[in-house]
Amino acid sequence: MKTPTFLIPRSSILCAAFAAGLAAISLPVGAEEPGALPDYVVAAFGTPPPIPDMPLTEAVQTAIQTAFVDSIASSSWGPDQRAALEVVTASGDPRLAWIISDLMRFVSGGALIDTLGAAAADLLEIAPPTTNHWGLITDQLIAWDIPAPPDYLPAKRSIFTGVVPQWSDLFVDGDIDWRHVSWGGVLIDDRPFDQTDEPCNCIPAIDNPAVSSAEDATWLRDTDIVFGLEVNGEYRAYPRQIMEVREMVNDTLGGRDLGIPYCTLCGAAQAYFTDRMPAGVERPVLRTSGLLIRSNKVMYDVVTSSVFDTFLGHAVTGPLAERGLQLEQATMVTSDWGSWKAEHPETTVLIEALALGRNFDFRNGRDANGPIFPVGDVDPRLSVHEDIIGAITASGKPIAFQRSAALIALRNGETITFEDIHLELDAGGIRAVGADGDDIGSHQAFWFAWSQFHPDTELWSG
Repeated sequence: MKTPTFLIPRSSILCAAFAAGLAAISLPVGAEEPGALPDYVVAAFGTPPPIPDMPLTEAVQTAIQTAFVDSIASSSWGPDQRAALEVVTASGDPRLAWIISDLMRFVSGGALIDTLGAAAADLLEIAPPTTNHWGLITDQLIAWDIPAPPDYLPAKRSIFTGVVPQWSDLFVDGDIDWRHVSWGGVLIDDRPFDQTDEPCNCIPAIDNPAVSSAEDATWLRDTDIVFGLEVNGEYRAYPRQIMEVREMVNDTLGGRDLGIPYCTLCGAAQAYFTDRMPAGVERPVLRTSGLLIRSNKVMYDVVTSSVFDTFLGHAVTGPLAERGLQLEQATMVTSDWGSWKAEHPETTVLIEALALGRNFDFRNGRDANGPIFPVGDVDPRLSVHEDIIGAITASGKPIAFQRSAALIALRNGETITFEDIHLELDAGGIRAVGADGDDIGSHQAFWFAWSQFHPDTELWSG
């Protein structure tokens, strides 16, 4: 996802650098110390300031409206906003740095980003950033797990929908941590089902993609990475260069309907069954929202505007969350085209035209040096971009297998098991199966993504 343009016009920014020496105001008696943090978080990010547990004053609430909501609505920043930001900063309430971070996401460069970064840093009692203002402040907030301020969602919703009104149905209460939701730099894909041939100013999903036989796919090199899927004895390959352009496919294979998200940022292609829904529920049609949670794409159902946890497959807002909808996951195998077609010669594969003439390789380009969006703290047991194979045991325990070590062990004829899960080679990739050899819906991902969505995960590393 690209870096956003400057959405608040530079010509409208009248503020100078934030006034130095603003007097600090002591926290109220209701202030409390944050919960204990892991040693590695304290080592990397320091110790957080005390957090108040009291409601916001009327003056602070008014200042939030003026500084953050009104500035977005008018696309301007003037004396009223400067004065309001001083009130916010003088409160000494670290929780308010979340709202500053939300506005910072839509500002790039100029005096305003310095002003906002300095204000957030004052609240967090850290040195003000000089570069990557939004990223550094947001990483700090996530790592310290700073609570959201009271009435946070309405303020955040006003900021985000003031930029992209089509998000209005998504920013609602639910089983989602709105603190961690940020903008990915692209607009929402809100095209109805089977209208994905229509152009959009978005990451363009594909519905019912055209496919060819392996024999006819002469455009693919044997070394090209594909995501392989098997359903009821039918096989299909989704080339990575197509998925890096499209990021979402709604398909049918083996008589089953599927939604297939690919998160370029977290190295994860997943497959969810979207048929056999509860009574009264239409097939969810999955789309890219343009939003992220800790560098993982936020997908939603264009039919009901229900937001899904992309990594876990359950609805977290909207009508489908009210129904408690959990999507069943099928296994996606990350392989190379030569190995996949040799192992599964009957496979079909998406056609070259679906790549739209592009040939991205984000993993070895844009994302090669680590996550480009804030993720906060990362479990230090593996490096952030280490590939793992993730699965959930029958007892509900998440387990991550370090892919590099597992490949060596399996190729050496070793057996890898954890509780009821058994790893096996498939066309040069790895799949996890249950005790009876049944599909349990495993997939490959970067360690930072798996570990943040499964913080209690076990780790097999050989």
